[in-house]
Amino acid sequence: MLWINLAGVGLIVLIVWWFWIYKSPSIALQEGVIEVIVKDGVYQPSKIKIRANEATTITFNRVDPSPCSETLLIPDLEINATLTLNKKVSVEIPASLPGRYPFHCQMKMYAGELVVE
Repeated sequence: MLWINLAGVGLIVLIVWWFWIYKSPSIALQEGVIEVIVKDGVYQPSKIKIRANEATTITFNRVDPSPCSETLLIPDLEINATLTLNKKVSVEIPASLPGRYPFHCQMKMYAGELVVE
């Protein structure tokens, strides 16, 4: 009986860590392509830094078969993209003003942030 309680507490800790504490690494803009992997319920990286007033292309590679991972929304930039499973999809980010632009799936279970500096 004790091991069941310990397993339950461990599962609760894992859920809290996964949904509220864990943050995947961020990436700074480098020369070349920025690639985001959609896998295991998260965007990897989930925080992307790009230059202001410059159009940028971000490539999304969806390897997560979850239906929720199929749609990418960046509401503030009016971007709505369908991410095909196991294919790279290029998303054009228009030249934007400095700021923070959240991106997510249609249910907001996958979430990330585009930082324009």
